[in-house]
Amino acid sequence: MTAQPVHFDGPGGEEPSGTPPMPERTPQALRLAIQEHAPHLLPDFESHWRRAIGDAFNLTPVPAFMHLWWTQYAIARDPRLEARLNDLQARAAKSERPQESAALLAEYSRLRRAAAAVEPGE
Repeated sequence: MTAQPVHFDGPGGEEPSGTPPMPERTPQALRLAIQEHAPHLLPDFESHWRRAIGDAFNLTPVPAFMHLWWTQYAIARDPRLEARLNDLQARAAKSERPQESAALLAEYSRLRRAAAAVEPGE
């Protein structure tokens, strides 16, 4: 199954101008992309890195760390996707109908999974 880019634009599915491609899947490349294109995430990224990885000799937490921040950056680099996710979450929280809330959260989850699946260069 091939991941499709996650964004909201016109017909043809072309990437919106200004949405940067995903970096290589390394902590250094991801940090640089965050610093350049989503600097509001950088303090939390660095704090989490120091707390979870820091000077650890065990690299077991690195894949989970990368998955979390890969997804966060994939969302933050596309303001329309970020706004859509925020809207879905807010609408689900305010809804008084369980089925509607469930549907909104299912769409939220689908979009987050798609963002997590975006490959370098996309």
